[in-house]
Amino acid sequence: MSRSQIRRPSAPVGLGDDDTDCPILHVDMDAFYASVEVARRPELRGRAMIVGGSGSRGVVVAATYEARAYGIHSAMSMSRALRLAPDDIVVIPPDHRHYAEVSDSVMEMFASITPHVEPLSLDEAFLDVAGARRRFGPPRAIAEMIRAQVFDEQRITCSVGVGPTKFVAKLASTQCKPDGLLVVPRDRVIAFLHPMPVGSLWGVGERTEEQLHRLGLRTVADIAHTPRDTLVRALGPAAGSHLHELSWGRDDRSVATHVRDRSIGAEETFARDIDDEEVILAELLRLSEKVGARLRKAGYAATTVSLKVRFADFTTITRSRTLRVPTSVSRELFHEARALYLRLHLDRARVRLVGVRAEGVVDADAVEAQLVLGAPEHGWREAEEAVDRLVSRFGRGSVHPARLLGGPDRDRFGQPGAADA
Repeated sequence: MSRSQIRRPSAPVGLGDDDTDCPILHVDMDAFYASVEVARRPELRGRAMIVGGSGSRGVVVAATYEARAYGIHSAMSMSRALRLAPDDIVVIPPDHRHYAEVSDSVMEMFASITPHVEPLSLDEAFLDVAGARRRFGPPRAIAEMIRAQVFDEQRITCSVGVGPTKFVAKLASTQCKPDGLLVVPRDRVIAFLHPMPVGSLWGVGERTEEQLHRLGLRTVADIAHTPRDTLVRALGPAAGSHLHELSWGRDDRSVATHVRDRSIGAEETFARDIDDEEVILAELLRLSEKVGARLRKAGYAATTVSLKVRFADFTTITRSRTLRVPTSVSRELFHEARALYLRLHLDRARVRLVGVRAEGVVDADAVEAQLVLGAPEHGWREAEEAVDRLVSRFGRGSVHPARLLGGPDRDRFGQPGAADA
């Protein structure tokens, strides 16, 4: 959509344009998944459109601003979204590979401006542009350049907050969405922050917000003028001190250029509740394959494997096991996830969702020294790396574990080391 077609909400005014001491930018793509779909389907411009899964368990991944006007938002169930939507709303299934490709291009553009880029997700990142001034100009000019390049190259819009700290820059980008730019000079930080509701502060979820409201604290200014000791007694030492510092705009965190994923996981909600152990184990195998591939692509190995199971009544449990030697081998991840599941002795309990997560990730290169050349896991690691190369060349779905292709043979989920078909 063109920028003239986007209706911007009113943003704070009177903050000034002095970006002298504002080296931090927070760039946030506007309705990213939905905007990417509109960019490759121009006929959808200006229409209400949802990106999300179909079926009774589908959820909204993203929605255009036209769809949001009906109260539709991400993470809403698709069934509820369709009840709110007009009859002519468009629903598109997500294409995560394409979104990742667009994200990679945008992040590469950021990196061409400054090496100090901290991605937070596919569609947002912090940039420290202090060292980029000489080449590209002051922070505000860099922000305008980024917005123009994102639009010219991807045909999507982004909002940019410019401030002295990460916290302020992120709040600024939120306040000027969509397709906006807001500079918060250091001497105007308090005026910017204090009128905001307490829920604007990082770390304030629904429960903390309720606690603050019970104390009579509604705005950031209320928190700022509450003694730190009072906040600590009510919220605990860490949370109380954290919110007190943020309420005065104090945030000493730098842009973390190299941020390692603390965990890599995948989960699946079944179309219907499942009590068939074989079907559940097959899904755990598929998820383990996905997690292992992501670990290998990132150059990581996991020290812990975690299993997540959600039952039909939405009760959720997790179990985990620390490995003797870190691994990125999908076969090993499945072995641990399978063992954790079987130890639950569920006796045909109906399962709604399962997930596999690799935690405590470390650099895979550091693990090589711990592995004995010629050990079975080495052979499997080499085989799976070969599969990764095939998938990279021929696409996802071109290679499957034999266990997921067979008939009703229940022994195909045997222990590692058993012969595969």
